[in-house]
Amino acid sequence: MTRKLRWGVIGCAGIAVHSVIPGTKQSETGEVTAIASRDLAKAEETAAKLGIAKAYGSYEEILNDADIDAIYIPLPNHLHMEWSIRAMEAGKHVLCEKPIALNAEEAARMADAAAKNGVHLAEAFMYRQHPRYEEIQAIIASGEIGELRGIHGTFTFNNAGDSKNVRYRRDWGGGSIYDVGCYPISAARLLLGAEPEAATVHALISPEHDNVDMMASGILEFPNSVALTFDCGMWAAFRNTLEIIGTNGRIEVPEAYIGNPTFYVHSKDGKREVTQPQLNQYALQADEFARVVWGEKEAAFTPADAVANMKVIDACLKSAYSRTRVSI
Repeated sequence: MTRKLRWGVIGCAGIAVHSVIPGTKQSETGEVTAIASRDLAKAEETAAKLGIAKAYGSYEEILNDADIDAIYIPLPNHLHMEWSIRAMEAGKHVLCEKPIALNAEEAARMADAAAKNGVHLAEAFMYRQHPRYEEIQAIIASGEIGELRGIHGTFTFNNAGDSKNVRYRRDWGGGSIYDVGCYPISAARLLLGAEPEAATVHALISPEHDNVDMMASGILEFPNSVALTFDCGMWAAFRNTLEIIGTNGRIEVPEAYIGNPTFYVHSKDGKREVTQPQLNQYALQADEFARVVWGEKEAAFTPADAVANMKVIDACLKSAYSRTRVSI
């Protein structure tokens, strides 16, 4: 493919440097042409390391670059709305890291800006681009595991010793629900094809980490008496799992968002392994984004989906801090 979507990156965050930029460079459709930081030396160092042609010492400069088609934003959560909207007003398509904003109201403003400026806005849930999720949905639809009775998801890791990490700034959108709880929440909404009606969450609020939720356990009540139970954390052993439970079987996904894409189906006929290709999910994300921009396909996940996900996160956070059940 000779046609390329030209990407600019605002910020030198680890997710950009170690995952998204390398993945985009491996994609069929994308090339990363510029990176910006408020520290020019940092932008230049990152550009040299990753083979990026241009480095800018301000975010404004990269938005003024006429040779850039799309902007990827891996900034701290509290900056997502501002710089996404500024990029869209500059005529750039935007891929924004998850969670897309601090709340549903901000996400709605971003969605409105995308519509007003005629650009594509997407939330960077890269795992949804892997074909295994389509296969999981097909298995559920086939009836092999019977009627759905529940989903359990986890995403935890231990980074608590890094006290200066942006994840531990409450006013910046820190906390485990924002950072990793958003994954099982989005996965349950995807697999159930529905929105939850209420949330109840219990959390470990840590004073030594600016009172963000360092661990949270919750239940989301979906229609038809189906629930997602989940736990997420930044002060716990690493896991990222998903289990879909039916009346006649279950689907076990040992590494649901990152890692080995193989999963297992337990049914009346026993256990079977479903082997999936080890594809770069960040490359798949870049290709999906470009083909939507070029009008080759409809977006699988619209800005409205991101707004809906934020409504659930809003409810989870409200429940965690108030210790109450919250209707959505």
